[in-house]
Amino acid sequence: MSRFTRRDFLRLSLATVGTVAISTGLQGCLSSSSSSRADEQARQAAFLHGVASGDPLQDRIMIWTRVTPQDTDQSDIEISWEVASDAEFTDLLHDGSFNTGAERDFTLKVDVLNLLPGQTYYYRFHCAGATSPIGSMRTLPAASIDQVRLAVLSCSNFPAGYFHVYAEAAKVEQLDAVVHLGDYIYEYAAGGYASEDAQALGRQLAADNAGELLTLTDYRRRYALYRTDPDLQQLHASVPWILVWDDHEIANDSWREGAENHNEGEGDFAERKLAALQAYFEWQPIRPASEHDTETSYRRFDFADLVSLHMLDTRIIGRDEQLNFTNYLTAGGMDGTRLAADLADTDRTMLGLRQLDWLQTQLATSTATWQLLGQQVLMGRMLVPAEMLAAILATMTAPGSTDITGLLTELVTLKLRQQNNDPTLTPQELARITTLIPYNLDAWDGYAYEREVLLETCASLNKNLVVLAGDTHNAWASDLKTVDGKQVGVEFATASVSSPGLEAYLSLPPEMIQPAEQAITMLVDDLQYLNVNQRGFMVVTLTQEQARADWHFVDTIKQPDYRMDTDRSHSLQTLPGTGQRHLQTPG
Repeated sequence: MSRFTRRDFLRLSLATVGTVAISTGLQGCLSSSSSSRADEQARQAAFLHGVASGDPLQDRIMIWTRVTPQDTDQSDIEISWEVASDAEFTDLLHDGSFNTGAERDFTLKVDVLNLLPGQTYYYRFHCAGATSPIGSMRTLPAASIDQVRLAVLSCSNFPAGYFHVYAEAAKVEQLDAVVHLGDYIYEYAAGGYASEDAQALGRQLAADNAGELLTLTDYRRRYALYRTDPDLQQLHASVPWILVWDDHEIANDSWREGAENHNEGEGDFAERKLAALQAYFEWQPIRPASEHDTETSYRRFDFADLVSLHMLDTRIIGRDEQLNFTNYLTAGGMDGTRLAADLADTDRTMLGLRQLDWLQTQLATSTATWQLLGQQVLMGRMLVPAEMLAAILATMTAPGSTDITGLLTELVTLKLRQQNNDPTLTPQELARITTLIPYNLDAWDGYAYEREVLLETCASLNKNLVVLAGDTHNAWASDLKTVDGKQVGVEFATASVSSPGLEAYLSLPPEMIQPAEQAITMLVDDLQYLNVNQRGFMVVTLTQEQARADWHFVDTIKQPDYRMDTDRSHSLQTLPGTGQRHLQTPG
């Protein structure tokens, strides 16, 4: 290796975003400098927000921490780091130090280079006499491997309940990475969405963190609150994370130029967005795409020749504004013709042309067995009877106003009669189950043309496609088909960490939850699995022979004590190869 000087180190460090320092190995002068600097500092510091690693590659990985200085007026503080091959740090491989300060919220990220592929490493930080917890991390493999194992999570709302799901994910053995699909924080003010139990749970927002998030300081404080959670800290410390944002890292139902939860009097949305994304890059172990770029989060991770994981931004960088059902309501009902025309608009985009072109290139050049898309919203075609959607929407605005159970029973009965070719089925009855409408216009159903382009791309390239999704707070699994019925791949969608799901709106008695899930699954053609009322996570395991999802659920997030609900665990798989890329029950 050529000699790497302190000047080279500083040049590379200062050329990156969000205080990303560069570590190439042992930097003896930096370690001694850090030690003497700590002796000089009378002030004390603490690592209150843990450590994290992320964006692993075959030869490098990001490590992160934040220091909290005792002197709140302190503008500058030095943090040193160590990376070793063993948890006792007897085989030290990297060390160094770097300054952080209030301008980056006292966070530090280090891009640790010159590592070996497929190896486990340990890291820690020091500052002003304090030592951080120890974190473990693993680089991506380069040689052929037997399997890739990922924990998939999304939607963690601090006031809504305890983060037991993070605690359970940290117990999973042989994880290669955590894939977090967004809504890591929520932007609402105290008393907002899903916070009705916050005070009883001891998870209410403090006075200086109680407003809706609008400024850089607001977003930083919310991340700081979330990162005090011990279960979240443990999962960050135990395995590298690969993250992407969804909407609540900024504002509800965000799109390229606005959001449902950005209102008059709340300032310029572009400024709010950039403040939110700056805080995201400061607080997450994510590698910036290029210098000063805090908007690009799509990137690729290769697990040898087994999996190419493409992380996508379906929310901010390219999304056109969502369509709204209310704009299609007429005196005679829903104007389905105009809605269908707008959904088929070839100029309408979720990814944006640049990201779509990037993804198509990545899919074409990858030779991995599995093409895995890590993205936020449901891609599966969720076309539901219009009557059913109207009832769900009515129940959301006026709980108990509609007999959901009775309606589902009627519609399923009609569906069974149709499947059995019942000659007595009237045109009016048939219309009740064949007049279909997209369930969620914020998901891929609202961007149907671009979804078709993506699915046709995978079909033409003969790729084995698995899509991961979050966002909805419920667990789903769907077959992914083109409009002409070609089976292209499958979608596995994770439940939330703590945000409430459909159970908050359907108002179903407990004994009717699973029958309702089965009814909805029957009524939606491509949907194969649904859990509407539990919080949990997925473990996705990929081998040369199969891609398998295992859903795990906790029985409560409203009590400190909980258990895993093994009765509700579920597994599905898909196999590689034409004719095999559909959801199957493991044999």
